[in-house]
Amino acid sequence: MAMAGNLRKVTGLGRVSGLRRVARLARRRPRVDLSHPARSPLGSSVVNCVTYRDGARDLAGGDLVDAVQRVRKHGDGFVWLGLHEPTDQEFAGIAELFDLHPLAVEDAIEAHQRPKLEPYGDTLFAVFKTVCYVEHEELTATSEVVNTGEIMVFVGREFVITVRHGRHGSLGPLREELESAPQQLAKGPAAVLHAIADHVVDDYLNVTDSVQEDIDQVETAVFAENGARVDPGRIYQLKRELLELKRAVAPLGRPLDDLATRPIRVVDPEIQAYFRDVSDHLLRAKEQIAAFDELLNSILQAHLAQVTVAQNEDMRKITAWAAIVAVPTMVCGVYGMNFDHMPELHWRFGYPLVIAVISVACFSLYRGFRRNGWL
Repeated sequence: MAMAGNLRKVTGLGRVSGLRRVARLARRRPRVDLSHPARSPLGSSVVNCVTYRDGARDLAGGDLVDAVQRVRKHGDGFVWLGLHEPTDQEFAGIAELFDLHPLAVEDAIEAHQRPKLEPYGDTLFAVFKTVCYVEHEELTATSEVVNTGEIMVFVGREFVITVRHGRHGSLGPLREELESAPQQLAKGPAAVLHAIADHVVDDYLNVTDSVQEDIDQVETAVFAENGARVDPGRIYQLKRELLELKRAVAPLGRPLDDLATRPIRVVDPEIQAYFRDVSDHLLRAKEQIAAFDELLNSILQAHLAQVTVAQNEDMRKITAWAAIVAVPTMVCGVYGMNFDHMPELHWRFGYPLVIAVISVACFSLYRGFRRNGWL
């Protein structure tokens, strides 16, 4: 009765045009899955719209409005509507149909939000930062390592709306996985929210594992024999990309704790146990990122120390050779002053003696510097 009353309220207070606009949008735009980019026209914001009842797809036809009406009429099941970067006009009718809060709608359209969890009456609004690892043959000072996107989720008792921003983070495989486990999907929209959170956090762990390989490569290069020649820009680039990953992962801790511990209308207590497991996985990702940051700091300090040592080695070599060259320079400078009365100027063996003295002095200095490791 309550759902039927809500439907009459939506359709009876001047919102018919908004609902029909949603229907035209659903019919006009092909419902494709962005997990297959080759078949996914990015001009289409409606990715998919499916009704689930008792954990299985409802194969009844009709558009989005018809699906919502059937769910509200029967009082069971829910609608899962997937969108990709919708515009204000495209989302306006959907917001009216599901009575979404304007602030949440604004956040979902504009994106670039921090991970958060906000309840609006009987609707829960969650923001997740998605990440993916950018493959590259060799890490350079300009390589992109981590790419981020966003998934906004509206959860009500009879609907789930996912709004995705970015080319990665497709929910197509996740939808198929949930449909293969109808007992989990039958637990309602909160089960979908848990699956999305678990999927996002699993991606965090996968990306951290890939980033660790890059860090291992840089560490090996730094501590190699010619480690002082490593471009420090590679280390700084990894730190910048790690900071971007940290901004996506760290703020999600508070929303997951709320989902796992706080009583929330649309989240069944049975589902909250699953969120605790996701929170544990997130904690592992946060600890890995913190450890990577400390390791990169140590690698950078070691690299700077190697550069300093290499510079000191160069300076010692330059100083040693300068000292050796100073001996003939001094002797030749003295005998090049062109005085008339200087010893050994007119001596027959003066020149060979001076050359011998210079050679012995230079050789002695060379052996001394070699013995002390300066050359």
